[in-house]
Amino acid sequence: FGWSGESMRGGVIPFAHDGMGVVGQSGSVCTLIRNHEVTTSTGAIGADSLQYEALAAGGCVAFDFDLDTGMARDFRAVLGGTLQNCAGGTTPRGTWLSCEEMTFDPATGFDDKGRQRPELHKPHGYVFEVFPDGIRAPELIRGMGLFKHEAAATDPATGIVYLTEDGRGPSGFYRYLPLDPARLSPGGALQMLAVKGRADLRKGVPVGARFDVHWVSIAESERLKPDPNLQGAAVAEQGLALGASGFARLEGCHIHGDTIFFTSTSGGDLGHGQIWAYRPREATLSLVFEAKSLQALDYPDNLCVTPRGALLINEDNDSSNPQRMVGMDMDGRTFAFAESNVVLAGERGFTGDFRYEEWCGVCFSPDGRWLFANCYTPGFTVAITGPWENGP
Repeated sequence: FGWSGESMRGGVIPFAHDGMGVVGQSGSVCTLIRNHEVTTSTGAIGADSLQYEALAAGGCVAFDFDLDTGMARDFRAVLGGTLQNCAGGTTPRGTWLSCEEMTFDPATGFDDKGRQRPELHKPHGYVFEVFPDGIRAPELIRGMGLFKHEAAATDPATGIVYLTEDGRGPSGFYRYLPLDPARLSPGGALQMLAVKGRADLRKGVPVGARFDVHWVSIAESERLKPDPNLQGAAVAEQGLALGASGFARLEGCHIHGDTIFFTSTSGGDLGHGQIWAYRPREATLSLVFEAKSLQALDYPDNLCVTPRGALLINEDNDSSNPQRMVGMDMDGRTFAFAESNVVLAGERGFTGDFRYEEWCGVCFSPDGRWLFANCYTPGFTVAITGPWENGP
């Protein structure tokens, strides 16, 4: 359901279905917000009050799903006028943090892919707090910085938000300390994680390694480099200069109890993925898993913890194998849970072999009965129900 090109409140559902989360439930109906990783300037979705910039075509769509009937309804624009809304994360307040993975510098007129964008006039590379009703205006969180944002996870006990970065060089794992945990936009401090004596965590780390960590403060969270090819790297460079540690392409991020799991898509000696766990109460970082073969895991991206305590990971591989959702048990063993078999012949106007398009946005309903995920291209959402007695 929720296919690209279908009508919704506030326009037409965009393509590039990406990160997603459940933000609330009323009775048998839960509400989800879904990112759309659109980079073009074909016009913003939604009412003017929901738009950051009039021509940027990325943003978010909310919808309701009835857990009893298995039906989705009331698709509506909740954020428009942004670029490359990749992942994000839910908050304890029933809102969604939507992260722009593309930066744009109005001072130079270039985006981070080196393309001139004269139609754009505002900086991009921000995080927005998004509300599910399609009426309340999203809030720009400037304090979370300007860089190639990926995902966000909020610790309900403290209100601290943890952020991943999918940069071209060494990428940072960040935390945002809000002045007011109940409202993020008024400001806060941005910090980058540091392991003493380990400036580079991209490879050469044994599985099971555990490090004590500390945090370094970013003085200029909205600094951009004039070189468009390194435009979003200035924030991480500030942290690295103070002793922070660099990772390889950080993407998915999910909090479960006292642990924040996050993925390094191209980390590890093989270069096909690591999964890390940060425990804020202990101030420790551990390498939970590293891909030693493509069969075990290939380029982990979005992830979540299942109701039974396993990890469920979306692959975004660049190989010739169909994309998978991969499960990981508590002993670090992986298993194939779902493999894409999307071959269409005119359904909803789409024809083609889409088995090699990534799964995204994996998350469970609050009662654990339904698993939601997105097929990035041609763009639709699936809801999968159990029984789950035999996994994941």
